[in-house]
Amino acid sequence: MAKLEIRETPTEYILTFGYHPKLIEAVKRIPARRFDGANKWWVVPRVSGKYPPERNAEYYINAFRNWAVRHRYVTAVDDGKQRDDEKIIALPEMQPLDGEHYMLLEPYPYQKEGVSYALQKKRLIMGDEPGLGKTLQAICTVVKAHREPQRYGESFPVLVVCPASLKTNWQREFKKFAGLDSIILDNDNKDTWQLYYERKKADGEALCNVFITNYDSLRKYFVKEVREGKFTMRSIRFDERIRMFNSIIIDESQKCKSTKTQQSKFVEGISRGKNFVLELTGTPVVNNNTDLIQQLKILGRLDDFGGYRHFVNRYCDGINQSSCNKELNGMLWNTCYYKREKQKVLDQLPDKTRQYINVDIDNRKEYDDAEKDIIQYLIDYKGADDEKVQRTLRGSIIVTIGLLKQISARGKIKAVADFVHSVIDGGEKLILFAFLKDVVAELKKQFPSAVTVTGADNDKQKQRAVDRFQTDPNCRLIILNYKSGGTGLTLTAASRVAFIEFPWTYADCVQAEDRAHRVGQKNNVNCYYFLGNKTIDRYIYHIIQTKKNISDEVTGNETRIEENIVDLTLELFKDRLK
Repeated sequence: MAKLEIRETPTEYILTFGYHPKLIEAVKRIPARRFDGANKWWVVPRVSGKYPPERNAEYYINAFRNWAVRHRYVTAVDDGKQRDDEKIIALPEMQPLDGEHYMLLEPYPYQKEGVSYALQKKRLIMGDEPGLGKTLQAICTVVKAHREPQRYGESFPVLVVCPASLKTNWQREFKKFAGLDSIILDNDNKDTWQLYYERKKADGEALCNVFITNYDSLRKYFVKEVREGKFTMRSIRFDERIRMFNSIIIDESQKCKSTKTQQSKFVEGISRGKNFVLELTGTPVVNNNTDLIQQLKILGRLDDFGGYRHFVNRYCDGINQSSCNKELNGMLWNTCYYKREKQKVLDQLPDKTRQYINVDIDNRKEYDDAEKDIIQYLIDYKGADDEKVQRTLRGSIIVTIGLLKQISARGKIKAVADFVHSVIDGGEKLILFAFLKDVVAELKKQFPSAVTVTGADNDKQKQRAVDRFQTDPNCRLIILNYKSGGTGLTLTAASRVAFIEFPWTYADCVQAEDRAHRVGQKNNVNCYYFLGNKTIDRYIYHIIQTKKNISDEVTGNETRIEENIVDLTLELFKDRLK
């Protein structure tokens, strides 16, 4: 017989037991469970769309424990209840937002409630599930505070710290939601970026109130010196310009969960004394409760939990360093944290939402060289007066457009891989569409547990991949070639669909999206299109979404399709053809 250990964290239950076929067979009956191969334990999320309305994770955990004891498959049960004095703290009700929201787009009611909470707490973790709009809520919070400083205190200027692949996306979102320009810190403005805030417009407003950087660049822009010896906050001398910020937005704050890394210490130092510190993460606890310590220190909130020693002793006890989790959950909600699950706000969401994410490509020179070729072809095409020459050039332009798409796709792999990690590490499944064989191969190399559907697979291989993705909780990623996997397949185990590459036509995009958006899907479906910054991607996406289809749907005439593509490409590069 085996010993069963049950541990709780604010987001999940962890089950550990010695090998026993009957126990394994039984635990697999729990919806949404998954096996963590690295730690050799089973994980059951507290919240999942797979639980029926009348049952929850606690129901299944109790049923499993009682069944194992009744049949004497376990010698003892350690349920992690180390303390008899654990408090049950009621969770606060989320409040509606009072007054204007100042956004260009109308936020959903639950998003306004998140903004209301953030304006009240000011230094907090926005923990909504991915896809529920934490970015919008953060932007709305700082903008409303800036518009009503007498009520909330000044929030501008704002520094956004995010993964490198998301810098351009944050810039676009500030413009989209609030109409605000922002500056991405780079080598060209390293010594002068603050001037954009110091210089004022005619109305007295700064030229720019929003500045964006990535974790790896914090030292370059904000640290003057790291003294030798033991690495502590005292060993860091910061650039005095960090004092100008009134708000810090920290995207994917779980990257700061370690108390020892330089970047987490840099973020802590930059965040000190700020009026607003907003941490955005759907997975604040990745391993155990110790992951919260540095994130709470960055917020200046650790003392609200009794300080470092008290937090460790009370909430990080036991073999899994997680204890008094219900109490901790209540403390977090009442102090500096909220989390909403998609299932609970489905009535406010559309069935399907699309967003495009601008990312920097890491092969810029290769792309720029290829772009020069297409510009020369276009110049020659525009000046050609012979139909035969035009037809030849048209074919060369089509080939080069395809080459630009391929180069951009390869340059986006790292950024897309970061996104994939953020989704699957949070316990969700993802459908990822690509086209190039080498792109699929590289993604498969980075995510070896993923399954694939490509033109090289026969029908049986495709079905095996689909079945595993649909039924195996440990299989969270499926990579598909949109020609082979864009139609006919049912992949409702996921509610997220991402495109690193995409076809020319709107109809093909919809077909691919609808692998998840079909009968049996219980969640709204989020579709993500990754566009290489300053590449042809964005223009192709614009064509797809606004013109719906560039082909001649009636005749399907190939020459007409090529002419449309070339005409649209001429329009794209018209300023560079003069």
